[in-house]
Amino acid sequence: MKHTAAPAAASWKILGLVMAYAFMCHFNRLSMPAAGTERLMDEYGISPARMGWVYSAYLIAYTIAMTPGGWFIDRFGPKAALVTMGFGSATFVALTGSVGLLGVTVLAWPAFLLIRSAAGLFNAPMHPAGARMVSLWFPPHMCAMGNGLITAAALVGISTTYYLFGAMMDRLGWPAAFAIAGAATAVLALVWMYGASDAPGDLDAALTVAVADPPARDSSRWYALLGDRSLVLLTVSYAAVGYFEYLFFYWMEYYFDKVLELGTDRSRKYSTIATLAMAAGMYAGGHLADRIGRRFGRRAGGAAVPVLGMILSSAFLMAGVFTQRPELVLAWFAIALACIGATEGPFWTMAVELGRSRGGMSAGIFNTGGNAGGLLAPIVTPLFSSYFGWQGGLALASVFAVLGATLWFWIEPAADASPQEKQGDEE
Repeated sequence: MKHTAAPAAASWKILGLVMAYAFMCHFNRLSMPAAGTERLMDEYGISPARMGWVYSAYLIAYTIAMTPGGWFIDRFGPKAALVTMGFGSATFVALTGSVGLLGVTVLAWPAFLLIRSAAGLFNAPMHPAGARMVSLWFPPHMCAMGNGLITAAALVGISTTYYLFGAMMDRLGWPAAFAIAGAATAVLALVWMYGASDAPGDLDAALTVAVADPPARDSSRWYALLGDRSLVLLTVSYAAVGYFEYLFFYWMEYYFDKVLELGTDRSRKYSTIATLAMAAGMYAGGHLADRIGRRFGRRAGGAAVPVLGMILSSAFLMAGVFTQRPELVLAWFAIALACIGATEGPFWTMAVELGRSRGGMSAGIFNTGGNAGGLLAPIVTPLFSSYFGWQGGLALASVFAVLGATLWFWIEPAADASPQEKQGDEE
Protein backbone atom coordinates (compact mmCIF):
# COMPACT_ATOMS: atom_id res chain seq x y z
CA MET A 1 0.00 0.00 0.00
CA LYS A 2 1.45 3.32 -1.07
CA HIS A 3 1.86 5.88 1.68
CA THR A 4 0.26 9.27 0.95
CA ALA A 5 1.01 12.46 2.79
CA ALA A 6 -1.22 12.97 5.81
CA PRO A 7 -2.36 16.42 6.98
CA ALA A 8 0.38 17.69 9.27
CA ALA A 9 -1.91 18.92 12.06
CA ALA A 10 -3.95 15.72 12.11
CA SER A 11 -0.82 13.56 12.10
CA TRP A 12 0.68 15.36 15.09
CA LYS A 13 -2.66 15.21 16.91
CA ILE A 14 -2.75 11.43 16.53
CA LEU A 15 0.87 11.15 17.61
CA GLY A 16 0.11 13.29 20.66
CA LEU A 17 -2.79 11.03 21.64
CA VAL A 18 -0.67 7.90 21.26
CA MET A 19 2.06 9.54 23.35
CA ALA A 20 -0.50 10.35 26.08
CA TYR A 21 -1.60 6.72 26.06
CA ALA A 22 2.02 5.54 26.27
CA PHE A 23 2.61 7.90 29.20
CA MET A 24 -0.39 6.60 31.14
CA CYS A 25 0.19 2.95 30.29
CA HIS A 26 3.72 3.00 31.67
CA PHE A 27 2.83 5.20 34.62
CA ASN A 28 0.34 2.48 35.58
CA ARG A 29 2.86 -0.28 34.95
CA LEU A 30 5.53 1.25 37.18
CA SER A 31 3.09 2.29 39.89
CA MET A 32 3.28 -1.29 41.16
CA PRO A 33 7.07 -1.36 41.70
CA ALA A 34 6.84 2.10 43.29
CA ALA A 35 4.16 0.87 45.68
CA GLY A 36 6.02 -2.40 46.21
CA THR A 37 9.29 -0.73 47.20
CA GLU A 38 7.79 1.96 49.43
CA ARG A 39 4.71 0.26 50.89
CA LEU A 40 3.62 -3.23 49.93
CA MET A 41 6.67 -5.39 50.68
CA ASP A 42 6.88 -4.02 54.22
CA GLU A 43 3.14 -3.83 54.84
CA TYR A 44 2.41 -7.40 53.71
CA GLY A 45 5.78 -9.04 54.40
CA ILE A 46 6.42 -9.84 50.74
CA SER A 47 10.03 -10.70 49.90
CA PRO A 48 11.80 -9.13 46.86
CA ALA A 49 11.74 -12.50 45.06
CA ARG A 50 7.97 -12.94 45.62
CA MET A 51 7.29 -9.34 44.64
CA GLY A 52 9.35 -10.01 41.51
CA TRP A 53 6.73 -12.62 40.59
CA VAL A 54 3.99 -9.99 40.93
CA TYR A 55 5.89 -7.72 38.55
CA SER A 56 6.46 -10.58 36.12
CA ALA A 57 2.82 -11.72 36.31
CA TYR A 58 1.95 -8.51 34.48
CA LEU A 59 4.70 -9.11 31.95
CA ILE A 60 3.85 -12.79 31.38
CA ALA A 61 0.23 -11.99 30.51
CA TYR A 62 1.37 -8.95 28.51
CA THR A 63 3.74 -11.14 26.51
CA ILE A 64 1.29 -13.98 25.90
CA ALA A 65 -1.33 -11.54 24.61
CA MET A 66 1.09 -9.60 22.39
CA THR A 67 0.79 -11.61 19.17
CA PRO A 68 -3.01 -12.06 19.47
CA GLY A 69 -3.10 -8.32 20.09
CA GLY A 70 -1.23 -7.79 16.82
CA TRP A 71 -3.87 -9.88 15.02
CA PHE A 72 -6.59 -7.75 16.64
CA ILE A 73 -4.86 -4.58 15.41
CA ASP A 74 -4.71 -5.80 11.80
CA ARG A 75 -8.27 -7.18 11.93
CA PHE A 76 -10.12 -4.31 13.61
CA GLY A 77 -7.69 -1.40 13.40
CA PRO A 78 -5.33 0.21 15.92
CA LYS A 79 -8.00 2.59 17.25
CA ALA A 80 -10.25 -0.25 18.43
CA ALA A 81 -7.26 -1.98 20.02
CA LEU A 82 -6.28 1.15 21.94
CA VAL A 83 -9.83 1.87 23.12
CA THR A 84 -10.15 -1.69 24.45
CA MET A 85 -6.76 -1.38 26.09
CA GLY A 86 -7.65 1.89 27.78
CA PHE A 87 -10.85 0.78 29.48
CA GLY A 88 -9.44 -2.61 30.47
CA SER A 89 -6.31 -1.05 31.91
CA ALA A 90 -8.34 1.52 33.85
CA THR A 91 -10.43 -1.22 35.44
CA PHE A 92 -7.56 -3.35 36.72
CA VAL A 93 -5.38 -0.45 37.85
CA ALA A 94 -8.26 0.65 40.07
CA LEU A 95 -8.76 -2.93 41.28
CA THR A 96 -5.10 -3.05 42.35
CA GLY A 97 -5.94 -0.48 44.99
CA SER A 98 -8.92 -2.52 46.15
CA VAL A 99 -6.54 -5.16 47.55
CA GLY A 100 -5.89 -2.72 50.39
CA LEU A 101 -9.53 -3.13 51.42
CA LEU A 102 -9.31 -6.90 51.87
CA GLY A 103 -7.90 -6.67 55.39
CA VAL A 104 -6.43 -10.18 55.11
CA THR A 105 -2.65 -10.17 54.69
CA VAL A 106 -2.42 -13.73 53.38
CA LEU A 107 -4.67 -12.90 50.41
CA ALA A 108 -2.70 -9.87 49.27
CA TRP A 109 0.04 -11.62 47.28
CA PRO A 110 -2.27 -13.91 45.22
CA ALA A 111 -4.65 -10.99 44.66
CA PHE A 112 -1.83 -8.85 43.31
CA LEU A 113 -0.76 -11.72 41.03
CA LEU A 114 -4.25 -12.12 39.57
CA ILE A 115 -5.06 -8.44 39.12
CA ARG A 116 -1.70 -7.49 37.63
CA SER A 117 -1.92 -10.42 35.21
CA ALA A 118 -5.25 -9.08 33.93
CA ALA A 119 -3.78 -5.58 33.64
CA GLY A 120 -0.92 -6.95 31.53
CA LEU A 121 -3.39 -8.73 29.26
CA PHE A 122 -5.25 -5.53 28.40
CA ASN A 123 -2.13 -3.42 27.93
CA ALA A 124 -0.59 -5.77 25.33
CA PRO A 125 -1.69 -3.82 22.18
CA MET A 126 -0.20 -0.50 23.31
CA HIS A 127 3.10 -0.35 21.43
CA PRO A 128 2.22 -2.46 18.36
CA ALA A 129 -0.90 -0.31 17.83
CA GLY A 130 1.09 2.87 18.38
CA ALA A 131 3.75 1.81 15.87
CA ARG A 132 1.04 0.86 13.39
CA MET A 133 -0.54 4.28 13.81
CA VAL A 134 2.80 5.94 13.05
CA SER A 135 3.21 3.85 9.88
CA LEU A 136 -0.26 4.97 8.70
CA TRP A 137 -0.04 8.64 9.60
CA PHE A 138 3.61 9.50 8.86
CA PRO A 139 5.87 9.11 5.80
CA PRO A 140 8.63 6.47 6.07
CA HIS A 141 11.41 8.98 6.62
CA MET A 142 9.70 10.19 9.83
CA CYS A 143 8.62 6.86 11.34
CA ALA A 144 11.67 6.26 13.55
CA MET A 145 11.24 9.74 15.01
CA GLY A 146 7.53 9.12 15.63
CA ASN A 147 8.18 5.78 17.29
CA GLY A 148 10.99 7.33 19.30
CA LEU A 149 8.61 10.00 20.62
CA ILE A 150 6.04 7.36 21.65
CA THR A 151 8.60 5.37 23.60
CA ALA A 152 9.99 8.61 25.05
CA ALA A 153 6.50 9.49 26.32
CA ALA A 154 6.36 6.05 27.93
CA LEU A 155 9.62 6.80 29.73
CA VAL A 156 8.34 10.18 30.89
CA GLY A 157 5.41 8.26 32.36
CA ILE A 158 7.80 5.93 34.13
CA SER A 159 9.99 8.75 35.44
CA THR A 160 6.94 10.65 36.70
CA THR A 161 5.78 7.61 38.65
CA TYR A 162 8.49 7.85 41.29
CA TYR A 163 7.49 11.35 42.43
CA LEU A 164 3.86 11.73 41.33
CA PHE A 165 2.62 8.30 42.38
CA GLY A 166 4.86 8.50 45.43
CA ALA A 167 3.28 11.83 46.39
CA MET A 168 -0.19 10.39 45.85
CA MET A 169 0.65 7.50 48.18
CA ASP A 170 2.13 9.88 50.76
CA ARG A 171 -0.98 12.07 50.83
CA LEU A 172 -3.84 9.66 50.14
CA GLY A 173 -2.49 6.15 50.72
CA TRP A 174 -1.62 3.59 48.08
CA PRO A 175 -5.19 2.25 47.50
CA ALA A 176 -6.50 5.72 46.63
CA ALA A 177 -3.45 6.38 44.43
CA PHE A 178 -4.30 3.35 42.29
CA ALA A 179 -7.98 4.39 42.12
CA ILE A 180 -7.06 7.87 40.86
CA ALA A 181 -4.67 6.45 38.24
CA GLY A 182 -7.43 4.13 37.00
CA ALA A 183 -9.89 7.01 36.67
CA ALA A 184 -7.38 9.11 34.72
CA THR A 185 -6.82 6.20 32.34
CA ALA A 186 -10.57 5.85 31.73
CA VAL A 187 -10.84 9.55 30.85
CA LEU A 188 -8.00 9.20 28.35
CA ALA A 189 -9.73 6.18 26.79
CA LEU A 190 -12.85 8.31 26.25
CA VAL A 191 -10.79 11.03 24.58
CA TRP A 192 -9.22 8.43 22.30
CA MET A 193 -12.62 6.91 21.45
CA TYR A 194 -14.06 10.21 20.25
CA GLY A 195 -10.93 12.07 19.10
CA ALA A 196 -8.92 9.59 17.01
CA SER A 197 -9.23 7.66 13.76
CA ASP A 198 -7.31 4.79 12.25
CA ALA A 199 -5.81 6.55 9.25
CA PRO A 200 -6.06 9.71 7.13
CA GLY A 201 -8.02 10.05 3.88
CA ASP A 202 -7.70 7.23 1.38
CA LEU A 203 -5.69 5.20 3.90
CA ASP A 204 -8.77 5.09 6.11
CA ALA A 205 -10.75 3.55 3.25
CA ALA A 206 -7.93 1.13 2.49
CA LEU A 207 -7.80 0.02 6.10
CA THR A 208 -11.57 -0.44 6.15
CA VAL A 209 -11.32 -2.76 3.17
CA ALA A 210 -8.49 -4.70 4.81
CA VAL A 211 -10.45 -4.98 8.05
CA ALA A 212 -13.46 -6.32 6.15
CA ASP A 213 -11.47 -9.20 4.64
CA PRO A 214 -12.48 -12.67 5.85
CA PRO A 215 -10.47 -14.13 8.74
CA ALA A 216 -9.18 -16.97 6.52
CA ARG A 217 -7.08 -14.56 4.54
CA ASP A 218 -5.59 -13.07 7.71
CA SER A 219 -4.76 -16.44 9.27
CA SER A 220 -3.17 -17.79 6.10
CA ARG A 221 -0.45 -15.20 6.03
CA TRP A 222 0.71 -14.49 9.55
CA TYR A 223 2.59 -17.80 9.78
CA ALA A 224 4.92 -16.58 7.05
CA LEU A 225 6.15 -13.90 9.43
CA LEU A 226 7.57 -16.60 11.70
CA GLY A 227 9.77 -17.74 8.84
CA ASP A 228 11.19 -14.29 8.16
CA ARG A 229 14.81 -14.51 9.31
CA SER A 230 15.13 -10.77 9.83
CA LEU A 231 11.99 -10.59 11.98
CA VAL A 232 13.11 -13.57 14.08
CA LEU A 233 16.56 -12.07 14.67
CA LEU A 234 15.04 -8.65 15.35
CA THR A 235 12.76 -10.25 17.93
CA VAL A 236 15.63 -12.02 19.70
CA SER A 237 17.71 -8.85 19.68
CA TYR A 238 14.82 -6.89 21.18
CA ALA A 239 14.55 -9.50 23.92
CA ALA A 240 18.03 -8.39 25.03
CA VAL A 241 16.86 -4.76 25.03
CA GLY A 242 13.78 -5.77 27.02
CA TYR A 243 15.88 -7.49 29.67
CA PHE A 244 18.17 -4.46 29.97
CA GLU A 245 15.34 -1.94 30.25
CA TYR A 246 13.04 -3.90 32.54
CA LEU A 247 15.89 -4.54 34.94
CA PHE A 248 16.01 -0.79 35.53
CA PHE A 249 12.25 -0.25 35.40
CA TYR A 250 11.61 -2.70 38.23
CA TRP A 251 14.75 -2.61 40.36
CA MET A 252 16.43 0.77 39.86
CA GLU A 253 14.70 2.55 42.75
CA TYR A 254 15.24 -0.51 44.93
CA TYR A 255 18.96 -0.54 44.02
CA PHE A 256 19.38 3.13 44.95
CA ASP A 257 17.24 2.89 48.08
CA LYS A 258 18.01 -0.51 49.60
CA VAL A 259 21.37 -1.54 48.10
CA LEU A 260 23.17 1.82 47.99
CA GLU A 261 21.14 3.02 51.01
CA LEU A 262 20.46 6.49 49.60
CA GLY A 263 17.01 6.89 51.18
CA THR A 264 13.58 7.30 49.62
CA ASP A 265 13.82 10.94 48.47
CA ARG A 266 17.22 10.59 46.87
CA SER A 267 16.28 7.27 45.26
CA ARG A 268 13.16 8.81 43.72
CA LYS A 269 15.24 11.69 42.37
CA TYR A 270 17.97 9.49 40.92
CA SER A 271 15.46 7.09 39.35
CA THR A 272 13.60 10.01 37.77
CA ILE A 273 16.77 11.55 36.32
CA ALA A 274 18.00 8.26 34.84
CA THR A 275 14.62 7.48 33.30
CA LEU A 276 14.31 10.96 31.76
CA ALA A 277 17.76 10.45 30.23
CA MET A 278 16.42 7.31 28.59
CA ALA A 279 13.43 9.25 27.23
CA ALA A 280 15.77 11.84 25.71
CA GLY A 281 17.79 9.06 24.14
CA MET A 282 14.64 7.60 22.55
CA TYR A 283 13.81 10.81 20.72
CA ALA A 284 17.43 11.46 19.75
CA GLY A 285 17.90 7.89 18.50
CA GLY A 286 14.78 8.00 16.32
CA HIS A 287 15.73 11.36 14.85
CA LEU A 288 19.29 10.21 14.15
CA ALA A 289 18.14 6.96 12.54
CA ASP A 290 15.83 8.88 10.18
CA ARG A 291 18.64 11.23 9.17
CA ILE A 292 21.07 8.36 8.54
CA GLY A 293 18.38 6.50 6.59
CA ARG A 294 17.67 9.46 4.31
CA ARG A 295 21.36 9.90 3.60
CA PHE A 296 22.66 6.33 3.41
CA GLY A 297 19.57 4.11 2.97
CA ARG A 298 17.27 2.14 5.26
CA ARG A 299 19.82 -0.56 6.01
CA ALA A 300 22.27 1.95 7.49
CA GLY A 301 19.57 3.96 9.22
CA GLY A 302 17.93 0.89 10.68
CA ALA A 303 21.07 -0.81 11.97
CA ALA A 304 23.63 1.84 12.92
CA VAL A 305 21.80 3.34 15.89
CA PRO A 306 20.69 0.02 17.49
CA VAL A 307 24.13 -1.60 17.17
CA LEU A 308 26.01 1.39 18.56
CA GLY A 309 23.38 2.06 21.24
CA MET A 310 23.43 -1.49 22.61
CA ILE A 311 27.22 -1.69 22.72
CA LEU A 312 27.58 1.69 24.44
CA SER A 313 24.80 0.91 26.93
CA SER A 314 26.65 -2.25 27.93
CA ALA A 315 29.89 -0.34 28.50
CA PHE A 316 28.31 2.46 30.54
CA LEU A 317 26.30 0.04 32.67
CA MET A 318 29.51 -1.76 33.61
CA ALA A 319 31.09 1.58 34.48
CA GLY A 320 28.19 2.29 36.85
CA VAL A 321 28.37 -1.15 38.43
CA PHE A 322 32.02 -0.71 39.39
CA THR A 323 31.69 2.88 40.59
CA GLN A 324 31.41 3.66 44.30
CA ARG A 325 30.26 7.30 44.38
CA PRO A 326 26.45 7.54 44.07
CA GLU A 327 26.65 10.60 41.80
CA LEU A 328 28.84 8.73 39.33
CA VAL A 329 26.63 5.66 39.52
CA LEU A 330 23.71 7.87 38.51
CA ALA A 331 25.70 9.47 35.67
CA TRP A 332 26.82 6.16 34.16
CA PHE A 333 23.39 4.59 34.55
CA ALA A 334 21.71 7.62 32.93
CA ILE A 335 24.05 7.47 29.92
CA ALA A 336 23.55 3.70 29.62
CA LEU A 337 19.78 4.15 29.61
CA ALA A 338 19.99 6.97 27.05
CA CYS A 339 22.00 4.71 24.76
CA ILE A 340 19.64 1.74 25.07
CA GLY A 341 16.68 4.10 24.64
CA ALA A 342 18.11 5.35 21.34
CA THR A 343 17.51 1.91 19.85
CA GLU A 344 13.73 1.93 20.37
CA GLY A 345 12.61 4.04 17.39
CA PRO A 346 14.63 2.07 14.80
CA PHE A 347 13.57 -1.23 16.35
CA TRP A 348 9.84 -0.45 16.14
CA THR A 349 10.09 1.05 12.67
CA MET A 350 11.85 -2.07 11.38
CA ALA A 351 9.29 -4.35 13.07
CA VAL A 352 6.32 -2.74 11.32
CA GLU A 353 8.19 -2.45 8.02
CA LEU A 354 9.01 -6.16 7.96
CA GLY A 355 5.32 -7.00 8.37
CA ARG A 356 4.21 -4.77 5.47
CA SER A 357 0.37 -5.00 5.46
CA ARG A 358 0.67 -7.22 8.55
CA GLY A 359 2.42 -4.50 10.49
CA GLY A 360 0.34 -5.02 13.62
CA MET A 361 1.01 -8.76 13.73
CA SER A 362 4.68 -8.27 12.93
CA ALA A 363 5.02 -5.71 15.74
CA GLY A 364 3.15 -8.03 18.08
CA ILE A 365 5.51 -10.94 17.37
CA PHE A 366 8.49 -8.63 17.75
CA ASN A 367 7.29 -7.21 21.06
CA THR A 368 6.55 -10.71 22.33
CA GLY A 369 10.29 -11.29 22.15
CA GLY A 370 11.05 -7.99 23.83
CA ASN A 371 8.82 -8.82 26.74
CA ALA A 372 9.98 -12.42 26.90
CA GLY A 373 13.37 -10.96 27.76
CA GLY A 374 11.84 -8.27 29.91
CA LEU A 375 9.73 -10.54 32.06
CA LEU A 376 12.85 -12.46 33.10
CA ALA A 377 14.53 -9.38 34.59
CA PRO A 378 12.30 -8.93 37.67
CA ILE A 379 12.82 -12.59 38.60
CA VAL A 380 16.37 -13.33 37.44
CA THR A 381 17.92 -10.15 38.86
CA PRO A 382 17.25 -10.82 42.59
CA LEU A 383 17.99 -14.54 42.16
CA PHE A 384 21.29 -13.94 40.35
CA SER A 385 22.14 -11.18 42.81
CA SER A 386 21.67 -13.57 45.74
CA TYR A 387 24.71 -15.50 44.46
CA PHE A 388 26.84 -12.77 42.87
CA GLY A 389 25.65 -9.57 44.57
CA TRP A 390 23.54 -6.82 43.08
CA GLN A 391 26.46 -5.60 41.00
CA GLY A 392 26.59 -9.02 39.35
CA GLY A 393 22.85 -8.97 38.81
CA LEU A 394 23.09 -5.68 36.97
CA ALA A 395 26.19 -6.66 34.99
CA LEU A 396 24.36 -9.62 33.46
CA ALA A 397 22.31 -7.19 31.37
CA SER A 398 25.51 -5.91 29.72
CA VAL A 399 26.24 -9.35 28.36
CA PHE A 400 22.79 -9.64 26.82
CA ALA A 401 23.07 -6.18 25.23
CA VAL A 402 26.30 -7.09 23.40
CA LEU A 403 24.84 -10.38 22.18
CA GLY A 404 21.72 -8.57 20.94
CA ALA A 405 23.81 -6.04 19.03
CA THR A 406 25.63 -8.75 17.04
CA LEU A 407 22.34 -10.05 15.60
CA TRP A 408 21.84 -6.86 13.61
CA PHE A 409 24.54 -7.90 11.16
CA TRP A 410 22.03 -10.44 9.73
CA ILE A 411 18.90 -8.26 9.82
CA GLU A 412 17.79 -6.76 6.50
CA PRO A 413 14.96 -4.26 5.87
CA ALA A 414 12.01 -5.34 3.73
CA ALA A 415 13.32 -3.31 0.80
CA ASP A 416 15.77 -0.48 0.59
CA ALA A 417 14.31 2.78 -0.66
CA SER A 418 15.26 3.85 -4.14
CA PRO A 419 16.63 7.35 -4.69
CA GLN A 420 13.26 8.30 -6.22
CA GLU A 421 11.38 6.99 -3.16
CA LYS A 422 13.69 8.85 -0.81
CA GLN A 423 13.20 12.03 -2.80
CA GLY A 424 9.43 11.55 -2.63
CA ASP A 425 9.58 11.03 1.12
CA GLU A 426 11.50 14.23 1.62
CA GLU A 427 8.98 16.15 -0.45
